[in-house]
Amino acid sequence: MEMGSELSKTVATFIVQKILLDDVGLRYICATAERFFAVGSVLANMVVSLADQPSTRLLKHIIRCYLRLSDNPRACAALQSCLPDMLKDGTFNNCLRDDPATRRWLQQLLHNVTGGGMGGAPQPGMDPMNMGM
Repeated sequence: MEMGSELSKTVATFIVQKILLDDVGLRYICATAERFFAVGSVLANMVVSLADQPSTRLLKHIIRCYLRLSDNPRACAALQSCLPDMLKDGTFNNCLRDDPATRRWLQQLLHNVTGGGMGGAPQPGMDPMNMGM
């Protein structure tokens, strides 16, 4: 995912995204610290490289991968310390200016990682609409 043209990086990241979007794939990646940190470090390196050569399309898939990782409570806790600062400090605001969906995904990711979310997928019986809130 770190080597090759922008297109090959985008396709590779899209494939990882599809694996993560499947519950079995997410559990597999998050089953061991080694797997999680292997994926996380590649994603982080790609974020750093995007600061020099921005690609909204590639950034969208990277953010979606991180957002899906944040659905796993252990991965979400780990992301508190290893999510790249560039995703938190507005580095990509200009790049995402015309992509409201990706901006929402990034906001949701930051919300999840900073403890504003539930730290994972919604739990049965925890729907605020059914709790009288």
